[in-house]
Amino acid sequence: MAARSLPTTLLVVTLLLTACRDAKVAAYRVPKEKDPQMAAATPGTDASAAPFAPMMQGAAAPGANAGMAATPVATASGAGLAWSAPASWKPKAASAMRKGSYTVGEAGAEADLSITAFPGDVGGEAANVNRWRGQVSLPPLAEAEIAANVTRTNANGLAITIVDFAGKGASAQRVLGAIVPFQGATWFFKIIGPDAVVAKAREDFLAFVKTVKAAP
Repeated sequence: MAARSLPTTLLVVTLLLTACRDAKVAAYRVPKEKDPQMAAATPGTDASAAPFAPMMQGAAAPGANAGMAATPVATASGAGLAWSAPASWKPKAASAMRKGSYTVGEAGAEADLSITAFPGDVGGEAANVNRWRGQVSLPPLAEAEIAANVTRTNANGLAITIVDFAGKGASAQRVLGAIVPFQGATWFFKIIGPDAVVAKAREDFLAFVKTVKAAP
């Protein structure tokens, strides 16, 4: 009987060893198959988890991640500013992000003008200037270079910093803007569009900025 049962015992042991070996292989492969999913879910590996840079104009900068659109940004409340826009500028509906909005130029050759306001200094002058430079594909300036690349003026008791940067190339974009601190907030008046269109609107814009004042 013992001799007859020996093959059976060997068969059982063989099957058990095979099952154990197969189980080890399965246990090894399952985690490897899940690795790409685990990596995608790891904080910092998804582009939407990139640090948020405030967008003052209501439109995302080139290359901005679409996931940022859902990021809430507080606009300034309380005392505001008033202005008088040139008759040639076409008013557009304001939005939650914009205090005012205009189309500048003619059909087929237009630029966008936005008026926004945010609490505090929104990262400081250098950060705001360089953000606008980035929108026309220009490299950032060092903080020590900012003063030589902006124009400072005053109007109606307000300190105003004028920024004017043009990109390069046949389809270059240009940004012309004014940064206006006011009662604990920062207001941004900005035209962005084709270089030629913005250049043509420059004198009107500079006159427009001079009309900005505390709202009655």
